[in-house]
Amino acid sequence: MNDLASYIDHTLLKPDATESQIRALCAEARRWRFASVCVNPRWTATAAAELRGSDVKVCTVIGFPLGASVSAVKEFEARQAVADGADELDMVVSVGDLKAGGDEYVRSDIAAVVRGALGRAVKVIIEACLLTDEEKARACRLAAAAGADFVKTSTGFSKGGATARDVALMRAAAGPDVGVKAAGGIRTRKEAEEMIAAGATRIGASAGVAICRE
Repeated sequence: MNDLASYIDHTLLKPDATESQIRALCAEARRWRFASVCVNPRWTATAAAELRGSDVKVCTVIGFPLGASVSAVKEFEARQAVADGADELDMVVSVGDLKAGGDEYVRSDIAAVVRGALGRAVKVIIEACLLTDEEKARACRLAAAAGADFVKTSTGFSKGGATARDVALMRAAAGPDVGVKAAGGIRTRKEAEEMIAAGATRIGASAGVAICRE
């Protein structure tokens, strides 16, 4: 198939996504052999059923898209996601606490999701478009310290998405044992390849099929 497909989390997080659209997303993911599908929690069990027996992982989101849920709620969401069949969890940090220097809260908030994930991969969305470079680097270090498996640029629901510059900064800050997911506004093969060249190990995109067809 397509080597680039193995990097892609095939994503549908729109609030008006329907069950039939989620099933179609999963069928595309099977066909193209994407790394995962990424869906809202309501559809985790549906995606898990659709993808049973395939190599495509099921990813869902936690504290999405604002990151402002309390830690106990995020941990509950994580446990429920695992029960529903999720293999990977993309959580949003508490951006306000990060910007205010509340590093211990941010670290413990991430750790709560890692705990709730019961060994499943946790990706930490830092929402880079809202952060200074120092805050981006600090967020990545806190994610690594809390046991996260990836750091991720963006939700795709704020004022900006992934940039190759942010990916490179996050790659340097997170350390060699943490993956970097670029997400938000990646719509072409060229953009995806730029993110990988900058250090991304996963790409989140709703345009996965179009990217791979180029």
